[in-house]
Order: sequence, then C-alpha cells, then structure tokens
Amino acid sequence: MHYKKILVALLFMSILFNCKEKEILTTDVLVIPQPLEQTINKGSFILNASTGIQYDDVFKISAEFLKSYIEEGGNIKLVGSNLISFIKDDTLADEGYSLEILPNTIKIKAKTDQGAFYAIQSLRQLLPPEFENGTFQENDIAIPCTTIKDEPQFSYRGMHLDVGRHMFSVDFIKKYIDALALLKMNTFHWHLTEDQGWRIEIKKYPKLQEIAAFRNETLIGHYNDQPHQFDGKQYGGYYTQEEVKEVVAYAQSRFVTVIPEIELPGHSQAAIAAYPELGCTGEQVNVATKWGVFEEIYCPKEETFAFLEDVLDEVLALFPSEFIHIGGDEAPKTRWKHCNHCQALIKKEGLKDEHELQSYFISRIETYLNSKGRQIIGWDEILEGGLAPNATVMSWRGISGAIEAAKQHHNVVMTPTSHCYFDYYQSENDNEPIAIGGYLPLEKVYNFNPIPDELTKEEAKYVLGAQGNIWTEYMKTSEQVEYMAFPRILAMSEVVWSKQENKNYPDFVKRVENFHKRLDALNINYANHLYEIEGDLLSDNNGLRYQLQTLTDGKNIRFTLDGSEPTINSEAYTKPIPITESVSIKASVFNSDKKLGTTFSQDINLHKAVGKKITINKEPHKSYPGSGAEGLVNGISGSDSRYGDKEWLGFWGEDIEITIDLGEETEINSIETRFHNGQGQWIYAPKEIHFLFELDDDSFLSKKVFFSDQYDDKILNFDYELPIPEGMNVKIKTITLKILNYGTIPKGKQGAGNKAWTFIDEIIVN
Repeated sequence: MHYKKILVALLFMSILFNCKEKEILTTDVLVIPQPLEQTINKGSFILNASTGIQYDDVFKISAEFLKSYIEEGGNIKLVGSNLISFIKDDTLADEGYSLEILPNTIKIKAKTDQGAFYAIQSLRQLLPPEFENGTFQENDIAIPCTTIKDEPQFSYRGMHLDVGRHMFSVDFIKKYIDALALLKMNTFHWHLTEDQGWRIEIKKYPKLQEIAAFRNETLIGHYNDQPHQFDGKQYGGYYTQEEVKEVVAYAQSRFVTVIPEIELPGHSQAAIAAYPELGCTGEQVNVATKWGVFEEIYCPKEETFAFLEDVLDEVLALFPSEFIHIGGDEAPKTRWKHCNHCQALIKKEGLKDEHELQSYFISRIETYLNSKGRQIIGWDEILEGGLAPNATVMSWRGISGAIEAAKQHHNVVMTPTSHCYFDYYQSENDNEPIAIGGYLPLEKVYNFNPIPDELTKEEAKYVLGAQGNIWTEYMKTSEQVEYMAFPRILAMSEVVWSKQENKNYPDFVKRVENFHKRLDALNINYANHLYEIEGDLLSDNNGLRYQLQTLTDGKNIRFTLDGSEPTINSEAYTKPIPITESVSIKASVFNSDKKLGTTFSQDINLHKAVGKKITINKEPHKSYPGSGAEGLVNGISGSDSRYGDKEWLGFWGEDIEITIDLGEETEINSIETRFHNGQGQWIYAPKEIHFLFELDDDSFLSKKVFFSDQYDDKILNFDYELPIPEGMNVKIKTITLKILNYGTIPKGKQGAGNKAWTFIDEIIVN
C-alpha cells in the first residue's frame, strides 16, 4: 500500500507537471480584428491526436479548411473523440459566429458556412504561428478556454489591388486573398485595366493582349522628378481567362468576392492604343509609359458601346460578383469638347455639357449591366452630371461624394485618400521606399470611422463599408506591395469589422506586435514602425517642452540633445524636455539590452514666432489638419515628401489669411515658409502671397509676391526679407500672410478641372 500511495502521488505530480507544461504553450488571446465580445475563462482545451472534428455539409468549406490547417500545420490528425463541433444556429447574423472553447470540446456555432469560416480565423489566431508554415513540432497545444461572440459592423470589407501599373503573379494574388480571409475581409477589388496596361484576356479582341497589355518603357523615379526619365524596357502581361477563373474559385473557397474593374470612359489609353477607333480622333496612340491622367478617352459612339458590351460579356462570364466596377474617375473632357460626334450627341440627348455626357455614358453601361442582373460601382466622379439610377459610389476624393450619394439614397463604399490609400508613406523615416506622396500612418488608418458625421442614422445605412486601396505606380514587386499593405491592412480590418466604441489603439498596437510573429511565419514582408517615437511640442504655463512617447509596453526611450546617436547608456526619458534654445533631439526605443527600431530625429528651431498666438481665417481640410494653426509656429518643419504629415496644413481650393501676433513689439529681419508643389498629387504653390506687417507706430509694411506657374521642385521654399531701410529700428506687432490658392488645375495636368490644394509648412520668423 505504501508503494501504491507513492506511485499515485508520482502520477498526480506527473499530470500536474504536464498540465503546467501545456499552460506554458498557451497562446495569448489576441485576435485581429477585435471581436464584438470576448471572455477568457479558466482552463484550456488540449489540441492533440485525441481531438476529432464533427460537421454537417452546410459547414463543409470551413470545416475542411480547419482540418487541413491543423493537420498540415501542426502534424496533428483529427481522429479522436474530444470534438471540435460545428453547430447550426439560425439566430446568428449571416456572417456572425460563436466560438466556445471548453476543456473537453470546441463549439463553433454559425448560421452559415461563411460565419463558421470567420470563427475558424479567430481560432487560428489562438494557435501558435508555426501552424502557418507547418513547423510546429509539439504533440499538443493548450488553447485557452475562451468564449467569443462576434459579427461584422459592415457588409463590405474590402482591399483593392492595382495590377495595371505593375502586374503580380497568380500565386501572389492568392496569397493576398489568403491575407484578406485571415482578417475576415470579404471583398477583393481587382483593378484590371489602366492607361499603362490591360491585364485581362478578352478573346473577341486579341489586340488587347497583343498591344494593350504591353508598354514600351516605364518611368524611372518619381513623377514629380523633372525631367522625366525612362528605363527603355518593354513591360507587360495579362491574366488568361483560365487564370482568372482559378483566382475567382480560390477566393470563393475563402468567402472572398472578387470585383473586377474595367475602367471607363477615362483611363482607357491602353485599349485605345489597341483599337484607335474607340477614341475621338481615331489616331494611333501608345500605351502610357508614365503615371497620371491622360486625355485619351472612350468616344461615346455605338461602336464603343458595342466593344464595351462585348468585353463586359466575357468579364461577366468569369466573375459572379453582384458588383462590376466601371471606374468613372479622372475622365478629362478635352477630347469630347472638340469631337463633332460628342457635341452632336450632347445636342441630340438634350444634355447640358460634357459632365452630363459622362453621366449618359455611365447610365448606358449601367442599363446594360442591370439587364444582365448586375450592379455598377464606380469612383465618386460618377456623381458628375447626375448619378446613374442604381449606382453604388466609391468615395475617394474625401467624404463629400459619399455624403452626397447617401443623401440621395445610393449605397456607398468609403475609401478616402486621407485614410485608405496605402500607396502613401506610412513613416517619416528617410529610408522609406519611394511612394506617391502623402502620409498615412497606422494610427490614422485605425482611427477612421466610415460613417460621416454629416449623415443621419437613416442615411448612414447606405454606407456599406470601407476599403483600403493599393495603387502600384511605385510598387514593382510583390514584396513592396506587402510592405505597403501590412500592417495597415490590419487596422483596416478592424475599421470595417469591429464596433467603433470597442476600438482602442494602444490595445491594437499590442495585438499587432503579437501578430508580427504570424506574418513572419506566413513570409509576409511587413513594415514595422511599432518601435518608433512620436514627438510633440508642448506650450503652456510651464514654457516650451518636448514630449516623447512610444506605444509599445515595457520599453524605454533614451535621448540626446546634441545630435549624437542615442545608446543604451544615454539619458532615459522620464518627462517632457525643456526647450530653451534650438536643439537637435535624437531618441530611440530600447528594451533591457538593445535598441529597437529606428532613431527618431527632430530639429527644433526656436525662432521668434514659436509659441506665439496664430489664427487662420479658414479651417484646414479635415483630411489634412496637421497640428492645427499652432503647428505653423512650433519650430518644427515638415517632411520634404510626406505632405500629409502633422506639420503640413492642407487647404483645398481656398484662399487663406494667417495672422501671427508676436505678443510684444519685436525686431525681425525676415520671414520664411514652405509650400508643397507636388503637382502629380494636385498640390500647387499659391498664385500670390501678400505680406502685411503691423509696425510699432501702427503703420504697415506690405508686399505682394507673384508666383510663376512652373516649378520643378516638390518643396518650394520662400524666404522673404523685410524691406526695412538701413539704420531704421523697426519693430513688428503682427504678421499677416494672405495666400491665394492656385485655382483650377489646367488641362493636361493630373486632376485637370479640379481645385488645387495648398499645403503650407512652418512659418519661420527671424
């Protein structure tokens, strides 16, 4: 009996030891996107060879996905009796699910196979990342007992990919779709035709494959670099119809709908290069070799409509999606204005102008697609001249298009440049790969609310959801696409899935940091800016101070003020740094033994206007508010390329008046400021600046400065020296800048016909 008691005790200790060992393997419950409800309970479910799976045919796709994922990823055969059970529950939303992990069973409840599939994506994130690439070596894994009840907030949860500028393999397209599925996104917007290349096989029109799919060369560097240079190498290709079918079927197996985009009436130069008769002039043109907007546009004649209907017939046979995207954006009207056929058609149809002709064009295509049981979706320019009866609007030029469409009771998908364009820079680091411009950090994506404040509760119902866009002018490889998409796609997944009131950015950052291990296992090339530092100048009763912060937990910031590189022995940041003179701050994040991420640098120029009262007669555009008016006199200059960073203020089509009250009479000699001049992004230096200086004797000095229309530099520095006669001791009370917007963008330029943006940076007073 004595020995039996010892044996029992040893057995109990062995079981206890093994249980503790399993607990060590337990993965944190850190799911992206954030579930609607999540509870962590005591205990864990042990996934091993004793685990089995039970499901009806209604859950065939999701159950077989899970079985394959576990058996291939963890080398665990699901043949046991501790069941993972799929249970039909008609009380749940179509895409909703309930995931209940108990010590002896896992219950997945859903109304549909799609809902069950999303439950599996959450369960998948509770397993070690090694399951993603088949390198998990343990015999079992402890999954924490958890209950998740979840459903999406929006029905449209999308990502876009432009393959017209640069093309990517079918294997990569599948990998991209896999990422969408993991993040519970349900729409892949495939941008297939462009001025620079036609990427889908149309059998009735072989020249689309022979001519339109290839360009003679490609622009080198950035569009704003002058003069333009080219690589001299032919570039192109297209997806065969069999490859398209393969992609669509693959997406369906992951509950992702593929929406094709066939651009019209603009962005059609490649097609017109193949078939010149589709244009207004009938003249031969080449497939575009640089980026931008081109005047070649489909001519609205019966021959063109017959071509487009034939193309769409073949597209419809390949894509079962309800929506067909027809573009509609950036369609210059120059060709139509000088086309006898177009002008006669305007008169015949009783149209007011070329904008209504575009509406006529879109409506013709919509009527045809509606007759085939499909619906059109297009960029917000399809609002011009009147919206087609059943059209859905994809709002990209801010949110005004969405507001207008929703108030007309048209469905809307939100994708404004300010929050959804992943071709913008995501960091202010100088070593970031070349991008189109702008600045869209992870936090700004995360904080996007697809429902505009201007909509009533009833109107808000027309907002179907949102979409992240990836335009590939500056992305030649799939690795570059991944770098620009990740981790911002993680934030977008939470924007469209998770409830607004449940969102918490510091918590999200913690989950992203954990998710990096899964991205590594999936061989996805992501940008890691989590260990970067945010800096802010504080101005209050305690004087000027500079605040540093990083969002990742358990890390330290160390800094220097002399421009030298911080080390683990540099001063630790504990409170805002007093600023009493111009300094060059450098700081880095450290854990206990090494530096993480890149070095943060910030020069602070303590000029005479820093911290002074400043007012602007117009609010900056809500998409580009910078740091507000105070950001123009905080001693910090913005980036040379990221016009959307927090130091640049953006105004769209407005004249502005800025007044700086120096607080006391101050002797000054000059004033400097900067304007962004990225004309490829619709940003123009102002037409005129009027300086007005109030002197200590209540008189004024004034000066008007006229700008030329032609500038090669993206950043236009303006240094103005006061015209004060030598020997005079003049002191200034206030400084006023009246800045006249450039106006309407001229023909032949990107964004022609639209209002120009004005972007202004720090105003330096010496």
